[in-house]
Amino acid sequence: MKKAVKCLISAGPTREWLDPVRFISNPSSGKMGYALAKAAVESGMEVILVSGPVSLPCPENVERKMVNTAREMNEVMKNYFPSANLTIMSAAVCDHRPASTDHHKVKKLEVSKNITLVPNPDILEGLGKIKRPGQILVGFAAETERHLENGKKKLRQKNLDWIAVNEVAEGKGFESDKNEITMISSTGQSIFFERGEKLLLARKILDAVWP
Repeated sequence: MKKAVKCLISAGPTREWLDPVRFISNPSSGKMGYALAKAAVESGMEVILVSGPVSLPCPENVERKMVNTAREMNEVMKNYFPSANLTIMSAAVCDHRPASTDHHKVKKLEVSKNITLVPNPDILEGLGKIKRPGQILVGFAAETERHLENGKKKLRQKNLDWIAVNEVAEGKGFESDKNEITMISSTGQSIFFERGEKLLLARKILDAVWP
């Protein structure tokens, strides 16, 4: 009997806490990652979804691991990555976090005096460094300018097999139900998916990266 493909997907934002009531984050809704998880299950894959804080229900037959910060997501992704055949990193991870988190609410006039940012681990780059032959690693690049150029650079730097590049604009990308994506491979392939519902795009992405 043929073994099921193990698919690891990250989705949503991370939150980096300044104090118990304030955090740094981004507008990611998780919709693209959740659509990918649903499409992967439809295709017969075993799916683990590592999700930042979102308001979406877990797709049926998906094993979901909820995380909050970038460091939490990094630990869970590294834990499941070695056994994954296909990994898709669609989460919008905060690049930086506050150097320290206050245990009490920082007073309004003191907030700007207390923010020192330090880099978060680059989860995708870390996975690219330990990727073994036969594993497929897919990243996402949300760009506001020179999106294809920047996507190709990220593809090379992080040792990816594919990157899904989308231009963040009105009606596309974050929070939208629709997206428009260009898939670029490490072998030079480029596939453009015109604007459409994210579940439809998710199915097309899976067909491209795991034919």
